[in-house]
Amino acid sequence: MVSTIAEKVIPAGLEAYAALDKRLLLAVKGINILSTVSWPASLEDRMIEAYGKGQYALPEVGYHKPDLSEVRKELEAIEKEAGDGDPIREYLRRTAESWRVAAEMLEAVGTEGVTAPSIQLYGRPGDAIPGSHYSNLDAARYFVELSDELGADMADDDIVTNISSELLRKDLSTALDDFFGHGVIAVEVDNDLTAKAAAGATRIRLRGGTRFSQYDRHQLLNHEAYVHSLTALNGREQPVLASLARTSPRVTATQEGLAVFAELMSGAIDIARLKRISLRILALDMALNGADFVEVYRYFNRCGQSVGDSFHSAQRVFRGVPLCGGSAFAKDNVYLSGLIDVHTFFRWALKERRMDLLRYLFAGKLTLGDVMSLEPYFQSGALTAPRWLPPWMQHVHGLAGKLAFSLFINRVRMSKVEAETLSTGL
Repeated sequence: MVSTIAEKVIPAGLEAYAALDKRLLLAVKGINILSTVSWPASLEDRMIEAYGKGQYALPEVGYHKPDLSEVRKELEAIEKEAGDGDPIREYLRRTAESWRVAAEMLEAVGTEGVTAPSIQLYGRPGDAIPGSHYSNLDAARYFVELSDELGADMADDDIVTNISSELLRKDLSTALDDFFGHGVIAVEVDNDLTAKAAAGATRIRLRGGTRFSQYDRHQLLNHEAYVHSLTALNGREQPVLASLARTSPRVTATQEGLAVFAELMSGAIDIARLKRISLRILALDMALNGADFVEVYRYFNRCGQSVGDSFHSAQRVFRGVPLCGGSAFAKDNVYLSGLIDVHTFFRWALKERRMDLLRYLFAGKLTLGDVMSLEPYFQSGALTAPRWLPPWMQHVHGLAGKLAFSLFINRVRMSKVEAETLSTGL
């Protein structure tokens, strides 16, 4: 016997899980993290013009503080009802908990009270990297230093930002229609968007008035479309856990890490991109240790970013928090740590001959732990396999080749390599 929710067939015995998941989605419908902490585009334009003239006043940012008290009560009730002892129960409880922490964070918007819950959700720069003696901060410093060392020898002549947002919109629309089907994902230009781009299940937005490079195009396709939009669309296919279509706070690190990993696997990432991601982590650490907005802005500017890019980068660090130092919005911490975790997971899956787990990772918005704990439900069919996979995941032999080489080459200890040993000439 089966029942249906939202016209999807629910396997017998899992109706209660599906109903609780539906309650969860309804409860968090009004929680919009990034839009709550974002700055008005008009303020950014005005301040960027002033900073370009050397007028470094702290921006005056106002926020609308939401009342999410009823939402928090419902999430607490869902946490309690979900309990534990079963992978789906555990998924529902942890997901509800992460949304509750996010609600507490948003109710503190504009105050230093945003910092602690944002760190709880996204981590801090000094967090250790699993399986190593290094921290996320160590990794960030490494990529910045490497980029700076290589920069003197690498010309940027081929990185030209000559693609308008409207031209890119048309180009991406054609590519996405070919991949997902006509009209499945719309591409729009948004003049109020703070980030260069943002992706949902059926819409990708590009910041108006911005010019893009071919690297940007490849990154948008592989990062935004073939991960963020793709996993959202696959999540919508799920009969039991419809919440897998939405990025809960607890899956942010895996989602962003997977998106940057997709750039790496598809050749859409360059060393400058790794540097930008890493600089944000170093800037987060600066802000948490007392640097104010202007100091963080100047740091980005000294590191080679333009006035506009430096302002936008600093703004990401200070979203939703006071600008006087000691506070930060920690989301940008997840890009590098998530990349490292996802890369490690892919290598582990290859070593264990578990490529099936890698495919499950695209079935919705999941953490790495979810993929393993929910495996029995994928095998039974209660959770559906992904309808779409990124192009680079569809060529399993090519992916396996890259990962196999990565696994072996890690045995080579660079500390024991000298230039003389690399010469094979007689």
